[in-house]
Amino acid sequence: MSHQIFALTRLLRNSPDVLVCRLVDGKITYVHRRLWPALVRLAGELKRDRLAEIRELHTSLGRHEVTLRAFPEWVSAPVHRAAARLTETEARMALGAWCSARASREHNRAGIMRRQR
Repeated sequence: MSHQIFALTRLLRNSPDVLVCRLVDGKITYVHRRLWPALVRLAGELKRDRLAEIRELHTSLGRHEVTLRAFPEWVSAPVHRAAARLTETEARMALGAWCSARASREHNRAGIMRRQR
């Protein structure tokens, strides 16, 4: 099934409705368009390099080249407007358990650092 999985990931990477980035633990992450406003809304809490868009280009020599488009260059005006209408709570709910778990880890880490001072 490895060939099928590879083919499917290439379809996802080429979709205009999917952001490919390294959001979750620095691993390739696929984010559907409907979640982009939530990401933008919470971008201040996330590492900006994790929000960079990853694109794979095919060169004329048949090689693959990976390019990055920094955040917020890939964010359109409608996505910015939608993000501005979201509350932090709504954005967290849209992103689900991953976001809550991440926030909890960050909160715990900050508490540990305060106690060590």
